[in-house]
Amino acid sequence: MKLRFNNIFLLLMGMVLATSCVSRKKIAYFQGIENITTESKEVHSIRLKPNDLLSILVSADNLEAAQPFNVLAMARPLFSGGSNLFSSNTTQEVGYLIDSEGDLNFPVLGIIHAEGLTPKELRDTLTEKIKEYIKDPIVNVRVLNFTVSVLGEVQRPGTYTVSGERIAIPEALGLAGDLTIFGRRDNILVVRELDGKKTYKYLDLSRADVLESDFYYLQQHDVIYVEPNSAQRQSSSFNRNSSVYVSMASLLISVLVLIFR
Repeated sequence: MKLRFNNIFLLLMGMVLATSCVSRKKIAYFQGIENITTESKEVHSIRLKPNDLLSILVSADNLEAAQPFNVLAMARPLFSGGSNLFSSNTTQEVGYLIDSEGDLNFPVLGIIHAEGLTPKELRDTLTEKIKEYIKDPIVNVRVLNFTVSVLGEVQRPGTYTVSGERIAIPEALGLAGDLTIFGRRDNILVVRELDGKKTYKYLDLSRADVLESDFYYLQQHDVIYVEPNSAQRQSSSFNRNSSVYVSMASLLISVLVLIFR
């Protein structure tokens, strides 16, 4: 009898230890990266879409000549206790919204079709058109509402603003604090809107060839969803008192082992 209970106890302990070990293949990123070619590849920039809000600033040696191409709004004074929080001559930049037709209305130049262009292509287009009015213009274009949403098994799910023109999926996951230990690295969903239609792709971050995917670099307003692994899904269906029951069972087995020793 003593031997029987000892065997049961050792078996349970072995099962606990076995389930607590996680294979490296399930959690390590970019496995096999040594087999990926080191040749540099063109990295595609984002493409402008309807409802993108753009910052467009024009400058030149002659600042007065460039002024008509920069629309600035006067900030309204805010009153608090009888004092202005902003001076009356404070100005702020106005964003240019790409409408549902893919156009934006730009000062002096009028309607410019921007949908489908990269920020650089729009910058070059505006530069060429503005050259007809001023010498050596410098145009800067930036997407103000470039966001990505990261959901599921990450440390800090949410929507994050991207300050540059490009972000890769590991950077977006980094903004969210990386995956939890319960997140599946091999089945990450990226949802994207292209030409007004929703498309998606599943990515396996445990494989190095994910670097070659068209979805590795994100577009504005992409949504990333990290699926929970099987252990997390199973734990969600457990009774909240399951841990208490397991502890009681372990204690009972220990007592029985001592009694029949």
